Amino acid sequence: MEQILKLLETTIKEEKLIYAVFSNIRKGVDKEFKKLKIKPVLIKNERKWHFEYEYDTKVTHENLSDVEAIDIAYGLCATYFKQAMIYALDADYQILLSKKGIPKILKKAPSRNTFDLSHNRKKNYIIEENVPNPFLHALGVMNEKGQVNKKRYDKFRQLNRYLEIISDCVPHLDTTKKIQVVDFGCGKAYLTFAMYYYLVEMLHLDADIIGLDLKTDVIEYCNDLANKLKYKNLHFVQGDIKSFAGLNHVDMVVSLHACDTATDESLAKAIEWDADVILAVPCCQHELFKKMHNPIMASMEKHGLIKERLSSLITDSIRANVLEIMGYNTQVLEFIDMEHTPKNILIRGYKTGQINESAIKEYKEFKHFWHVQPYIEQAVGKTLQERIK
Repeated sequence: MEQILKLLETTIKEEKLIYAVFSNIRKGVDKEFKKLKIKPVLIKNERKWHFEYEYDTKVTHENLSDVEAIDIAYGLCATYFKQAMIYALDADYQILLSKKGIPKILKKAPSRNTFDLSHNRKKNYIIEENVPNPFLHALGVMNEKGQVNKKRYDKFRQLNRYLEIISDCVPHLDTTKKIQVVDFGCGKAYLTFAMYYYLVEMLHLDADIIGLDLKTDVIEYCNDLANKLKYKNLHFVQGDIKSFAGLNHVDMVVSLHACDTATDESLAKAIEWDADVILAVPCCQHELFKKMHNPIMASMEKHGLIKERLSSLITDSIRANVLEIMGYNTQVLEFIDMEHTPKNILIRGYKTGQINESAIKEYKEFKHFWHVQPYIEQAVGKTLQERIK
């Protein structure tokens, strides 16, 4: 496998890679995506590597640095795919792996000699630019002609990134019936309005969305705007997550930037409702900062800034782990680029109904290592506590 690693390092670090396709999944591995395509892109004059993952019913994307691209591509060659075609400036390379994982690399004269930096062209957003949009105009993101306000372009990008994530969730919802969605901590509800617009106005789904927030004036403003836009199945309610009641089942639960243990409360509610989809972007995580400790990690714990970031990562790792224990296929994704906000981790869970026994073992060992008793155990309650005995 060293020759594959060397080939990837050379073509990527020396910027020779034009295009690559990884395919032919190995037998005996859990199949996720069925094909991977890689190409170079320019993002704000910085070269990145665009990874396109092709599934049966969807396509997902991410942009990676040299080191990340090499690491992921090599890992997939080593464990997932049996074949790859790499088109570079100097040659075409075909990678073939035998049933025993023994690699063979065939080299031919180059068939391509130009780069396609298509990411540098106008991006095709779900909500298009220069197309009038009532809710974005009402929120001050666009003018009446559909032109994006320059000062709100980051918000426009964030909304579209959010809708890309929502689009990935739709296949996991039962769209033959009314979809019930709850958005905890909706704030001024830019993303809530965007979600309603996408699901109802664009996809024409029968969806009812409730936004919850603590601030009365914000709720009044959002309800007034929903009425003006004639979004009849979009409602906003004042209250806190823990005491929110009145629904027996919710299909999708969203909590974006719910502070500290409020995220745990939202996850607990989602589990209680047996939600098919869970999306959470945690915020202001203080709970484990003073609780966690392991002498081995003293060199990290003694620095406040590092400890704060570490405690956030530990907290989110525990939350993702708990969702796995409670029967969810869980992913941790980047919500938006780091340059826009440091609060960019999104936890996404799809209901499978299968208890992950290995996740229970991981959870116990992780808790023991950090000497913590996380609040989420209390929030989720008896069912979780019985599973981790």
